Amino acid sequence: MSTAHSNAIEVLRRPCSGPAVWSGADLADREEWVLRLSPEQIEELESALCAVRGRGVPLLKVRSADFPLPTLADVLERVADELENGRGFVLVKGIPVERYGRAAASTLFWGLGQHLGVPVSQSAAGHMLGHARDTGRTLADPTTRGHQTRAAVPFHTGGSDVLGLLCLTPPRAGGRTFLASAATVYNAVLAHRPDLVERLYRPHHLDRRGEHTPGERPHHAVPLVAWHGGKLSMRYHRPYLESAQRFPDVPRLESADVELFDLIDRAAGSPRHRLDVGFEPGDLLLVNNYAVLNSRTEYEDFAEPERKRHVLRLWLTLRKGRDLPPRFWGDLPDSGDGSGRGGVTPRDLVAIPGSGDIGGSCRPHLHIAGPDRTDDE
Repeated sequence: MSTAHSNAIEVLRRPCSGPAVWSGADLADREEWVLRLSPEQIEELESALCAVRGRGVPLLKVRSADFPLPTLADVLERVADELENGRGFVLVKGIPVERYGRAAASTLFWGLGQHLGVPVSQSAAGHMLGHARDTGRTLADPTTRGHQTRAAVPFHTGGSDVLGLLCLTPPRAGGRTFLASAATVYNAVLAHRPDLVERLYRPHHLDRRGEHTPGERPHHAVPLVAWHGGKLSMRYHRPYLESAQRFPDVPRLESADVELFDLIDRAAGSPRHRLDVGFEPGDLLLVNNYAVLNSRTEYEDFAEPERKRHVLRLWLTLRKGRDLPPRFWGDLPDSGDGSGRGGVTPRDLVAIPGSGDIGGSCRPHLHIAGPDRTDDE
């Protein structure tokens, strides 16, 4: 690393501390990371759902004011604080998804999301609410994203401040969801290979897997880690780092990079560090993508279409999210006010004349992914 580059970044050379540092072995038999909804809170959810449906508000136009939660709203505000300033994840249990059709479950999930943050697009098609299901595609295709298959998805971080997953239908077998603390993984790198720590802060190229607009680069140059504003933020997805090598303008990975990736994978996946969250129907898993890595094991599905694994997904920007250094999201949009950060720029943009911006502003056609479409977990 050049001296100029070293001086341009802040490198944390001591172990991380605080609530974001945790190990799965310590949390496995505890429940402080679980929010079990009470009958009264479930009644609030159902009342809000009835209010939205009774007024005929289109799902993507539903805002928190349209989905009133008299007491649960304050609880969700504390959940958002835990995501940003605590362990970085919360498992909400007890949403009675079995009572609803998929449209009603989607509305309920969207309404909850509005109380937690600002949804952002999950794909170049502008999908705001995604359906994670096996499509029969294979990871051998560099435009396939891991959630579109039943294959194992290794530990990685996602494309927004927060990932929200609502389990509607579990698979026949497998599909276990694991989490690992990014700060704990960082501490493992620092303890075992301190010579590799600065390499975490270098720009690395992530394949955008075809999710880019015309004129944009098909890959991002981003750091794996940033230490900024007193918080560690990680951005890691090894399959995307490796598939970016297909582009001739991307620098070749060095042996030290591979050693670093191996160490990250071992640390995140170790029985000591990883946490099995036991993702079940009615569970809503919320994960801060800067503070927590997630993975999923390979799974087997049922033959009947209505019984196949089905998970709804939201990507959210926290309203009180952390400051990030410039270019942490590469070429992705960052409004600068904490709204709409991250996500995937939709290809279908409409120029709006007279907006006051040079050349007009762009408003995407945003929509819900159909049940036969999937977005990345």
